[in-house]
Amino acid sequence: MAPFLSMAKSSFKLEHPLERRQVESARIREKYPDRIPVIVERAEKSDVPEIDKKKYLVPADLTVGQFVYVVRKRIKLSPEKAIFIFVKNILPPTAAMMSAIYEENKDEDGFLYMTYSGENTFGAC
Repeated sequence: MAPFLSMAKSSFKLEHPLERRQVESARIREKYPDRIPVIVERAEKSDVPEIDKKKYLVPADLTVGQFVYVVRKRIKLSPEKAIFIFVKNILPPTAAMMSAIYEENKDEDGFLYMTYSGENTFGAC
């Protein structure tokens, strides 16, 4: 599925070598087994603010919808503006547990990468 708007090549991946990311995610999972290491980055050409913090330790029992709320607060998005969170260019169900999304979509480095945008760039609702 080709995206209409390119998602950012993760700057976190570009800034940190694979081996270092793998060691870090393994350490996090060992120390916090009930948490998920998540990297959140803004989509390229998105009109919403850049997030101030990219790395999150998310409770495994949090839903995607609850995590979207966390992201909205971090970027101080006004209530009337929409935000969409993508995992591998797909809009995950808001009722899905973050633990399930993590198990299905975690990167080879052990992190879950999520991209957010102010518009639904893929036409899927």
